[in-house]
Amino acid sequence: MLVIVGRIGRAHGIKGDIGMIVRTDDPDLRFAAGAELVTVAEPPRTLTVESSRWHSGRLLVKFVESPDRTAAENLRNLEVQAEIGENERPEDPEEYYDRELIGLKVRTTTGEEAGEVIDVIHLPSQDLLEVRRPAGNAVLVPLVEELVPQIDLDAGYVTVADRPGLLDPDGAEVVPAEPGDTAR
Repeated sequence: MLVIVGRIGRAHGIKGDIGMIVRTDDPDLRFAAGAELVTVAEPPRTLTVESSRWHSGRLLVKFVESPDRTAAENLRNLEVQAEIGENERPEDPEEYYDRELIGLKVRTTTGEEAGEVIDVIHLPSQDLLEVRRPAGNAVLVPLVEELVPQIDLDAGYVTVADRPGLLDPDGAEVVPAEPGDTAR
């Protein structure tokens, strides 16, 4: 199964090195010399990692297929995927692949059926579960322990601590502003 592990950034230097925007928790494995990655493009291309190194907090990758800066710039903004075994799991038991979460049933801490996970959205600050509610609408739930206290892959469900407005946006608590507060 192919899983997105990064997005190609701008070229670094003149020898074809590329800054990689990492989207994997195991970059040293996914971008190791000899690793083959597949671009998310039409038509897809296979890129072979020649070398990778960390420089000023950023991963620089050199692909066999990008011998110079011009070739590296032509790859900019392409997402790259790695082949991940169907039964492969992250080392940390608190980490999950998107494919493991999509399709799980969602229930509240009181056991009420609340929908199904239909997507995982990755933002810079945190990940979100997109949940299709029984009524057909979708809501976004931050994937943090306070709101998602339990994920049971074997049983096939995610527990969500329902808070006012989380699963039912119409039920959100509106806190009135203090007199004299100005809206920004």
